[in-house]
Amino acid sequence: MRLGISSTQGSICSHFPPDVVFVVQGKPIPAHRVVLSARSPFFKKKFTTDWKDRSEVRFSRERLSYPALYSLVHFFYSDRLEIAVNDMEDLVRICKVCGCESLHKVLEKEVIHQKYADYKALRNVDNSQKRYILQGLSLPEEDRLPAGLHRILKTALSYSTDETGQEDEIDKLVSRMGAMQMAKSLDDLADVCVKVDRSIFRCHQVILASRSEYFKARLSHMKDFHEGKEELSVDILPCLEEHDLSMEAFEKMIEYMYTERLQDINPDQAEEMLDVASRYLLFPLKRVVADVLLPHLERVSPEELCHWLILADMYGVFKIREYCLDTIACNFETFADTKEFRAMLLTLPPPSGDSCLRTTVPSIPGSSLNTDQGNLLDDLREKWLEIEAAELDKRDESALQFDKRLEMLMLVAEQEESSDNANAVSDDTLAFLPIHHSDLKESSSRNIYKRHDRLGKGRKESKITEVSTSVLARTKVKEFEEFRQVNKDMKTLV
Repeated sequence: MRLGISSTQGSICSHFPPDVVFVVQGKPIPAHRVVLSARSPFFKKKFTTDWKDRSEVRFSRERLSYPALYSLVHFFYSDRLEIAVNDMEDLVRICKVCGCESLHKVLEKEVIHQKYADYKALRNVDNSQKRYILQGLSLPEEDRLPAGLHRILKTALSYSTDETGQEDEIDKLVSRMGAMQMAKSLDDLADVCVKVDRSIFRCHQVILASRSEYFKARLSHMKDFHEGKEELSVDILPCLEEHDLSMEAFEKMIEYMYTERLQDINPDQAEEMLDVASRYLLFPLKRVVADVLLPHLERVSPEELCHWLILADMYGVFKIREYCLDTIACNFETFADTKEFRAMLLTLPPPSGDSCLRTTVPSIPGSSLNTDQGNLLDDLREKWLEIEAAELDKRDESALQFDKRLEMLMLVAEQEESSDNANAVSDDTLAFLPIHHSDLKESSSRNIYKRHDRLGKGRKESKITEVSTSVLARTKVKEFEEFRQVNKDMKTLV
């Protein structure tokens, strides 16, 4: 995990302005209090006592090495240490003072090992040109950046509140003096509050800005929140307000932003989390949600899998999209028999009839697939062809037969929709009949349930026209015979 810094000297705080600057040997080292406090008990204590109100800390001791301290601060942000061999002994002393025990032990052993290392034989190379590199994965998990930020997050959440106790606008909320959840004088080093629904979360600007371009843009214009509010106390944190977001989803989102992972997530929350990832430009969060959701998709019904296929295509979650397409292609007969799958076909763009217009070009089974997201039905066709092991010289003909089969399923879906609409009209008509017709009452209640179920799944109601029952019956029989003939043709062809 990295907080978006580069290896160029002086660019540690590229995502957001620093709130503290160390001056060593006349050179500045910008940093953020929350990051240093998460990695070092020494800095955490200093920022709550001696350096609490200081934005600049100068070190006058000549023994303190600028390259060593800069390398340590860089390691705090990136979990990657790179330092010249000549500066390692200075870094060992700094790690001991800062309380970085695991890093201190590793470096101390390395310094002793240097005296007998093979690279000492390179006599023509100066030690200042030799570099020592250490990845954070070499340290225990509790001493890495995600674990440190997770501890900071838990402290901040403990000071957050579930109920604001007010229903006024946010301007009145932030003007309340001495409100615990808005006060700066707490040891979590929070510098911004986020109001979600009736809850207030204490957060840290550098974490939000480094993980999300959305928050980076909002926080970079934080001064706009204070214009015309001279009555605000300096002890009150600025506050952002987010709408159309549940408290549980926001808490999961900041858990990911602080730790780059999710401990656990309810599959029922997955849809909202995908929406959150898109709204707040947290695109890697989609992959995390997909990893959690995939085991759940193995047990869902065909109807629910169609729902997730539409969502995955809409939000661009490639892993879920591919899983749903593979499952449907392997079990196409099962899905073709479900009403929801046929209804889904009506909502999708039709497949490309010409092979040169297809978003997924037919390929030899087993070859590398095109990972670019395209037409769902085109991709479903290609996966079905590969699973059915269609012969290469007959793939185009097989693809045309598959398209005809899809067209037939769409015709059946249109007739089913018309039938449902006709039943809905009958329900409205039966509502005006006398109550003593018990048989009509029972039929009406069944049709009302179907209509409500259809509305609950978000299907659009179309205008109903008069339909002849006899004509509709003859049409369905004819389409069914054509559908059976297409099935026979496809099986013979494949």
